[in-house]
Amino acid sequence: MSITEKNGLKINTKLLDFVNNEIIPGTNIKSEEFWSSFGKIVHELAPINKKLIQKREDIQKKIDEWHIKNKGKELNKKEYLDFLKSISYIVEEQDEFNIETANVDDEIATIAGPQLVVPVDNARYTLNAANARWGSLYDALYGTDVIPGDKGKGFNEQRALTVIAYVRKFLDETTPLENGSWNKISGMKVKDNDIVFLENKKEIHLKNKDQFIGYNGEKEKLTSILLKNNNLHIDILIDPDHFIGKIDKASISDFIIESALSTIIDNEDSVTAVDAEDKIKCYRNWLGLMKGDLTANMQKSGKKFVRKLNPDRTYVSKNGNKINLHGRALLLNRNVGHLMTNPAIILKDGAEIPEGIMDAFIATLCALHDFKNKKNSRAGSVYIVKPKMHGPEEVAFTNTLFEKVEEALGIKKCSIKVGIMDEERRTTVNLKECIRQVKNRIVFINTGFLDRTGDEMHTSFEAGPMIFKGEMKKSTWLNTYEDWNVDVGLSCGFSGKAQIGKGMWAMPDQMANMMEQKIGHPKSGANCAWVPSPTAATLHSLHYHKVNVFKEQDKIKSRNKAKLEDILKIPKADRPNWSTEDINRELENNAQGILGYVVRWIDQGVGCSKVPDINNIGLMEDRATLRISSQHIANWLHHGICTSDQVMRVMKKMATIVDKQNEKDPAYNRSGRSVYTKMSEDFENSIAFSAACDLVFKGKVQPSGYTEPLLHQKRLKKKLLINSQ
Repeated sequence: MSITEKNGLKINTKLLDFVNNEIIPGTNIKSEEFWSSFGKIVHELAPINKKLIQKREDIQKKIDEWHIKNKGKELNKKEYLDFLKSISYIVEEQDEFNIETANVDDEIATIAGPQLVVPVDNARYTLNAANARWGSLYDALYGTDVIPGDKGKGFNEQRALTVIAYVRKFLDETTPLENGSWNKISGMKVKDNDIVFLENKKEIHLKNKDQFIGYNGEKEKLTSILLKNNNLHIDILIDPDHFIGKIDKASISDFIIESALSTIIDNEDSVTAVDAEDKIKCYRNWLGLMKGDLTANMQKSGKKFVRKLNPDRTYVSKNGNKINLHGRALLLNRNVGHLMTNPAIILKDGAEIPEGIMDAFIATLCALHDFKNKKNSRAGSVYIVKPKMHGPEEVAFTNTLFEKVEEALGIKKCSIKVGIMDEERRTTVNLKECIRQVKNRIVFINTGFLDRTGDEMHTSFEAGPMIFKGEMKKSTWLNTYEDWNVDVGLSCGFSGKAQIGKGMWAMPDQMANMMEQKIGHPKSGANCAWVPSPTAATLHSLHYHKVNVFKEQDKIKSRNKAKLEDILKIPKADRPNWSTEDINRELENNAQGILGYVVRWIDQGVGCSKVPDINNIGLMEDRATLRISSQHIANWLHHGICTSDQVMRVMKKMATIVDKQNEKDPAYNRSGRSVYTKMSEDFENSIAFSAACDLVFKGKVQPSGYTEPLLHQKRLKKKLLINSQ
């Protein structure tokens, strides 16, 4: 590995060349000036970063000691609260305020809709997600279980007619006609700057004429009409020669729904970036998105083609003017948190660079290209989602970091916007004060309930054995936390200015269940919620047509606010009296999830994928779910609910099952990926199995219960082994 020394830094030469030769050209930045500022700021901020991480450990030690001291006693709410304040775990709440963020794109501020999260290291996935701004509603319904029954092998006309009926019912609810139903219309035309629907010869208008925005084609022979509801667009395609248009009374061939308004391009939980080689791959894809020239070679049905970013969509307004609509999702970049370091750059003292500092500089440097072409942010901002921060002090550090990046790159103050992942307990209980630290650049708060559950368990590790994992969703603290996030966001003036987000639907094959349950997110006052695929984004978008989120937020403002004491209710089992059978079942469920995810992470470098659970149901897994499962077993081990031997037997049993599940997985035979290595054939030498076991048996001593340090260590070991073969 080649290293270049520059400004007190030892930089991987490939990374240096990538920045100098691929990112910087086309900006107004000079290479020498960039590395000079970068070196100075990194060495200034790295020690502060280190102290903040140490403070987490110091606070955790005090909490552990308090629980040990009070073991066997009933928790006194006031004493517990006073204690948390005394150690600065909870800070004093200051005066009321409203956020003051300027230059925010509409997709974040004023339009409510789905949000995708996609790993940045996969160009194909990234392009799919960026292009998921618009999606075929017919395809989304026809291809999923929202429409019951088997699709069959060929075109199923009856299923198609059921899809058509489903969409017509949706339109009657959201864009109703003045007199009549969408089911009965036989044609459409533009007349007197309005859309006219024909029922035989009868002319019918929209109940709300303002919902008609524009069209394509000729007024008497339309190819599409554009409607708008709750700030979301519906493009109705008309083609009598299309195989669907032929069976439709009005010759409608599809409904293209505005779907993923925004997408988080993820450098964190869903990727396995452990060294310079991996980071370059991530940064290069983000650069391609910011320049607008990212491509991916594809093959489908035996045909090769190149996937690229979709162009904008154009229409004629009802007044005859041109309408231009953004063809892609607004892209946000999730950097890593404060904890992890990366060997891509070594500092003066021999330490690895804090990865979050490197991410902030390079992600923003890439975004300078978009500042010129404004193909992503029309408002001239770069959006960085910051995960895993613990309390206001760490948020303030992020603000300082962004200020210094802006100064170094010569861009306007607060050009870098921040999204706070509310996924650590110390951030939740201090959320208002966290927001205050970035009140001029914040655009996003989101309840990352998976990581938040992991932190809940780790923070209160010594309090006692945790309840069953499946019971967490019904627990007092979790439901209060979800409401608290909305309450605090609204009290700080987020409505119409910034996103209040909700978490991921983790079952991509269960869209019918999603359609039943996920409407709860917009009803809860969330103006965005995460989905696992473009198809899910299209379907979830229907919820935002049915629910006006901003009206819901107005209602929520007057409700009784969530209480801090309920958030602080620890989800421990007061009198655990579980059967051996129940304990083993829970252990097996956790172990299977750990092993199924870890073997892909270590052996393939896949940070997010659909992993079969113990019942062979595919679940979207990333490090957050891993954190929960590993901390749960570690907690039970610590409190004697199970034994080490018992857990090891379960781990080996489930490794054999995971091996069986992965036997025919085509993912392991794709180009560029290694053939699957069975853990059960050699437990002693399986790096993946070793990693999974360490996450459990060393779970208590992992910083905040995070899985990254161990995973990175084992992945680097695996990469070394692969490269030596």
